[in-house]
Amino acid sequence: MLDKKHYANGQIAHELIGEQLTYFFKNGKVKAKGTFINGLMEGEWIFYRETGQLWQIGNFKNSTKNGSFIRYNKNDEVEYQETFENDKIIKNKK
Repeated sequence: MLDKKHYANGQIAHELIGEQLTYFFKNGKVKAKGTFINGLMEGEWIFYRETGQLWQIGNFKNSTKNGSFIRYNKNDEVEYQETFENDKIIKNKK
């Protein structure tokens, strides 16, 4: 998962500091960030659009969706909210 360090333009693709993993777009803006333990996504992760705008916030356990996921539209309004348990939707609210 962490083999590619830089884009062709030299921009860093991801950075792991302690247990905080951050992915970047080619333009240098943050793509996603969250806790990364033993090679797995854990806890809350925040995802952004290439413009830097918030896209979604979700929770993971052992790199599978577990808990709340909220997606925002381009007007910064909640597009929908889902709740997962072991990568399966148990509640969906649009």
